[in-house]
Amino acid sequence: MSLPVDVPGSEALGLLSRFRVEFYECLCARADALFELTDAVLCTDGPVKTLVELSLAAEHRRGPRSG
Repeated sequence: MSLPVDVPGSEALGLLSRFRVEFYECLCARADALFELTDAVLCTDGPVKTLVELSLAAEHRRGPRSG
């Protein structure tokens, strides 16, 4: 999903938030773990070689989810 450059920040944040909720709802088994791994893949600098590497990334475990 791409946004035009002139989209206000608050609107872009709302779209991103809605996308994340809809993506999470698509996950069935182990949704929390898969969602956290997805965050880690998207936030990690450089190529990812193993799942272990991802699970050690700071983005992988951020504590309990709200909502």
